This record gives sequence, structure tokens and C-alpha cells, in this order.
Amino acid sequence: MIIIGVILLVIGFVTGISILWTIGIVLAVIGLILWILGGMGHAVAGRRHYW
Repeated sequence: MIIIGVILLVIGFVTGISILWTIGIVLAVIGLILWILGGMGHAVAGRRHYW
């Protein structure tokens, strides 16, 4: 999710399409939050680790 977010950020920045920029930011932030929660040992979506 983080990688897809970063790819969309780059594509949105290069092409100037703001919706890709926005979706990329949202995906990257959600991916980071899930990664941090999984790393802290909290169950994410019924799983012990998120990666």
C-alpha cells in the first residue's frame, strides 16, 4: 500500500493530475499507520503482522 501510494504520488506530480496526488497521499498515510500498528504488535485486520 505504501509503494502504490508513492508511485501514485510521483505519477500525479509528474503529470499534474491532482487526484492521483491526493489518492497517493491517502494510501501512503494509511499504509504507514498499518505498518506501525503491525510493528507494535497490534492485530491489523485479524493478523498479527502487517507487511
